[in-house]
Parts: sequence; C-alpha cells; structure tokens
Amino acid sequence: MEDILDLYCLPYDPLCPVICMDEKPYQLLAERREPIPMKPGSKKKIDNEYERKGTCSIFVMTEPLTGWCYTHARKQRTAEDWAYEIRELLRVHFPNAPKIRLVLDNLNTHVLASLYKVFPPKEARELARRIEFHYTPKHGSWLNMAEIVISILARQCLCRRIDSIELLNAELNAWTTGRNQNRTAVNWQFTTEKARIKLRRLYPQL
Repeated sequence: MEDILDLYCLPYDPLCPVICMDEKPYQLLAERREPIPMKPGSKKKIDNEYERKGTCSIFVMTEPLTGWCYTHARKQRTAEDWAYEIRELLRVHFPNAPKIRLVLDNLNTHVLASLYKVFPPKEARELARRIEFHYTPKHGSWLNMAEIVISILARQCLCRRIDSIELLNAELNAWTTGRNQNRTAVNWQFTTEKARIKLRRLYPQL
C-alpha cells in the first residue's frame, strides 16, 4: 500500500509516467422491443426485457496527473489480450518514454510472462524493460486510480444497453476522445501519512 501511495506523490515525469490500468467486465445486451423515444412532456421508455449477447472485458488505462485515458473492449481478458494492450500502451501512446510505472492488481495475467506468450523473446524483452510494476495489495484495488475512471465511464457511457463489441468500442472511443480533450486530472488526497493514521489497524503492533 505504501509503495502505491508514495508513487502517487511523485512529481510528474514525462520520461517515466505513472499509468494505472484495470479491466472491467461488461455484459452486451440487446433490446427485445424497440424503445419509445422521448417527446415533449414524456421520457424515453425502455422495456425491462432484454436479450443477452455475451460478455467482454474493457481495458482501461489512465495517467492521473495529466488526465489522459485509454479504453478498449476485448472479448476476453486473457494473457494474450493483456500483452497486446501493453504493447499498444508502450508503442502507440508512450513511444518516447524509456520506462513506465504501471499500477495494476494481482490478476494472474498481469506478469511479464504474458508478453513472452505472444511475442518473440527479443520483442517481449524490449517491452518488459520499459515496465516497472507496482501491484496493489490484495483487497486493496481501491488504491488503483483506474477505478475512478472506470466509475466515471460506467456513469457517463455504459449506463445503457449495448449489443455488440463493435458498437461498444465505437462508444468507448467517443467517450475517451471527449475526456482526453478535457484532460481532467485526478486529485488524489490519500497519502502514506494519512494511511498510517486511518488504517493503523493494518500495521503490526510493535
């Protein structure tokens, strides 16, 4: 916990940015009956019955100090899916950063070995050299600032029925573009000093 909190207190460094990432499961749903559009004096009406169209996983990454974020939906969240998202992060979004400090949870796919499952050893090693892992503690995923972005995403973009992963990615792209134009940084207030007071029960009694 203190490793993560100390990391959040570091000044912004474009050569070694702090990136928080997480995945959100999402259920694709279709309407069984066409909604009745809203009109003056009447709200839009949606039937409570829906049709399941499968599930997917939304990858979310954010740079809290600048407000940059990235979202992309995949059918699964396997080691291969994670590896491709990491390559996208390093090669496309931060090609000039020698190293990235990556905050993530302890999911079994969030390891360097996942890169070697997908890419040739030389390429996997080139990617691995540019990542510095910072894992949140077990039952401490709330320390990952990506969850703040996921909460905003759920309220602003995902609070309706979307029936295909193609449509979902189109909606995610539109939402992400708008958020990146505004560049709203995360104002994180919880520090190591505050943790030692508010969460003192978690520390050994010496």
